[in-house]
Amino acid sequence: MLHEFVFDVDFFARLDAIDARMAAQLAAQGCPFCGGPLHQGNYLRKPRGALLAPGGEQHSLRHSLCCGWRDCRRRVLPPSLRFLGRRVYLEVVVLFATVVMQLVNAVREASAATAVPPRTLRRWATWWVGMFPASPTWIELKARFVPPPPDESHLPASLVARLECELTAIPVPQGAVVSSMLAEWMARLLAPATTNWTRVASRSLRGLIDGTYSI
Repeated sequence: MLHEFVFDVDFFARLDAIDARMAAQLAAQGCPFCGGPLHQGNYLRKPRGALLAPGGEQHSLRHSLCCGWRDCRRRVLPPSLRFLGRRVYLEVVVLFATVVMQLVNAVREASAATAVPPRTLRRWATWWVGMFPASPTWIELKARFVPPPPDESHLPASLVARLECELTAIPVPQGAVVSSMLAEWMARLLAPATTNWTRVASRSLRGLIDGTYSI
């Protein structure tokens, strides 16, 4: 089961390229706080990929923007497909390590399979079913599903299962890895939760986040 959720360097290179495009597009719109020019203020992180995403650890640049006006100087974080807030683990690890734990229904076994500590897995599981369902990202997202939406008491496994079913209706390019497509789709859906940009739902940005996927 674990080999189905292992993501390589090429997968993260693609996500990094999308992150860069989103940052450039948002920079062109100007500071959301004062309208001033936005400049690159990228910084390095030390992401952990565990056993699921070791290839992602080298893609450590977090795209960031800073207002160029002296009286503002506010930092704007564009959406990201690689990072989920300030968590040290890559977003795909936070997602699929929790799914592994829910599938095997054993924290220690999931920890041994993913190299994520049991305490961390429990904390993620609590966040997915406790805090995430009340977030603006999920409130907007679940409204996009044909009823009923994924079971909130079994997130994120219920969401992954629902999207996996949706993928069966989408023509898969020859040679494509379904797990990578699924992970990228999930990353796009979660992207609004990774930004403090007030216009994240704008039509142009939403099109870039959603890409070729729709619910």
